[in-house]
This record gives sequence, C-alpha cells and structure tokens, in this order.
Amino acid sequence: MEFINKNILVTGGTGYIGVHTIVSLLQSGYDVTVVDNLINSSEYSLGRAITIAGVDSNRVRFFKVDITDRIALEKVFQASPRFTACIHFAGLKAVGESVRKPLLYYSNNIDSTIILLELLDTYKCTSFVFSSSATVYGSAPAPIAEDVQTGLSITNPYGRTKYMIEEIIKDFKIAKDMENKGTDEKLSITILRYFNPVGAHPSGLIGEDPNGIPNNLMPYVAQVAVGRREKLTIFGNDYPTKDGTGVRDFIHVVDLAEGHVAALRYLEDRGDNKLSIFNLGSGIGYSVLDMVNAMSRACGHQLAYEFGPRREGDLAEYYADPRLAEQELGWKATRSMDDICKDLWAWQSANPNGYTAPQ
Repeated sequence: MEFINKNILVTGGTGYIGVHTIVSLLQSGYDVTVVDNLINSSEYSLGRAITIAGVDSNRVRFFKVDITDRIALEKVFQASPRFTACIHFAGLKAVGESVRKPLLYYSNNIDSTIILLELLDTYKCTSFVFSSSATVYGSAPAPIAEDVQTGLSITNPYGRTKYMIEEIIKDFKIAKDMENKGTDEKLSITILRYFNPVGAHPSGLIGEDPNGIPNNLMPYVAQVAVGRREKLTIFGNDYPTKDGTGVRDFIHVVDLAEGHVAALRYLEDRGDNKLSIFNLGSGIGYSVLDMVNAMSRACGHQLAYEFGPRREGDLAEYYADPRLAEQELGWKATRSMDDICKDLWAWQSANPNGYTAPQ
C-alpha cells in the first residue's frame, strides 16, 4: 500500500498531541487536513506548526467541525482530496470531568468515533491510527506490555471510553475483513496506547495549553514555575517507591508525535490488513519528585510544593514495556526527563498564558 498523495485526515489536530504530530507529519512529507471543534484548543497552534515545519501553508487545510455532526463531517470528506489515512485524536480527555459528566464522555467520544469510521468506510480511507491510552490497562502491574488484558479495573469513564472504542474498532475490523474477503480491499488499523505525554516542542512555539486549572501534573508544575499557580500539591508521599511519591512513564510529546509517523510508515510498508496495537511510552518510571526537581533545574528556581493525601485510584507505579514498538515500528523514545522539562519551560516561559495572550 503506497500513499501516493499522502493527504492525512487528523481529527483533534489543533490539540496538544495533535499539533505536535502535525509538525512531524509535515516534516515527513505528508499533507494534512485538520478537523477540530476548538472547544479545548486554539487554531493559532496550526500557524505555529506551519512555521516550525517551514512549509507552505497550503499543505494544511483546517475545518472547524465537531465530528459528532455527521453532516458537517461528511462535507469535509466531499471537499477534500481522498484521504490516504486518518489519525483520530479528537475526544474529551479530562479524567475528573468524565467522573462528573459520564454521559457526555460516552456520547461524545464513542458517537464521534462511530460516525468517523462510517465515513472513512464510505469514502474508502483504509488506513486508520487511533489515539488510545494506557488507562485501558486499569491497575495492571508495571511494566505493562500490550498483551495484558484490558478493560479490568478502569477507574473512570474517560478510560472506559478508550477501552470501548478499541473494542468497537476491533469489531469493525472483523466485519470489514469478512466483507472484503476475496477482494483487493484491505483495512489496516493501528491502535497506539499512550502513557503520559509531557513537554513541548523545543522551539517554544507550541505546547500544552489547558483550559482552567490543569488536570495533569506537568502543565500544573509549569504554571507554578511561571508564577500562575502558587504551589503544587503532591498527592501521596507514602507509596512504596524510592521517594514515596508515585512513579509514572512520562514521554516527551515530540517522541510521541514521531511515533505516529512511524505508525503511518508501518501501515505503508506492510500493505496488509492487520490490526496492530503498540504502547508509546519511555519504559522509564520517573517519580513526581523527580519531575518537580527537573523542572526546578530547568526554570532556575526551586518550585514550591506540599504533600497531600493519596487520591483514590492512584497506583504506586505505572510505566510501559515499549519493546514491541521498537521491534515493529523502529521507534523508541529518545528524549530525557531533563529534555522534557527544558522544552516545557521554553514553551511556558515564552507563552505564560498559552495561546491566548499577544506574544
């Protein structure tokens, strides 16, 4: 399967992971069509991605569309050259909000994916990469490999939507394989399970810009570093780890973006109708204090923090076994904890209020 015009549909492409992936796609010779409803992202990020990649702006087409709107999304397909592949990032992702608003998460994340799959099928786009999450592993012991059973002990509706979507994709794949048996039509799918994406592009032009109070550790740490937040509360300092704080697999977002390009090339090179699943993680467990201290080094002053009680559902250690991605995709995370924090500080210090304020 050779991608001739290499026009890639990217849903949720103005978001944190999406826009970093767009930079890597453009630098690798792909053109992109971006669909996003902008409820938790900024269109400004696309202009900056084009600047970083150093390409003509006509290689990026943007449609402000909510992909739960079938009619609006189909107009994107009708107005675009045929998509050779789709990378599906779009979806609500705040764990805490998903607990408060489960029906919103189930309807948005699942319905949008079903609509997208139906239109990809109608318009003969047969290569699909899904942005999944390590949350599908629940409380599995680390290091976590892809053959661990999923769907058990998932602690929030966000994680369950990722698990359910994976199962929907698998069933869709089985049905299409039966339908296409004896023909030349092939559907190739790769599911990528992320661990903890952090950092920013080293240019400082794009990074994570969450609405309101950040839900994740490193955006919060960065806002403490730049003075937007007074201090960080670390939830739990009595875990059975080296310093008592939780240990996680933090992966640089540029490494993660490059993993998507590797997944597309994998689909191109194989040319078969396989469904493949890969962890995208560093395979290294860093503690919360490791990351706070690294960010303190990056910004040049000690960050204020205090310890609070453990959060229900948090685990002591959670990190990937990423060997399969290295073996099959030829990809591995190469950027260190200090790289993560240096690049995060470059973004946050240059953009203390994210994309919203004049630069």
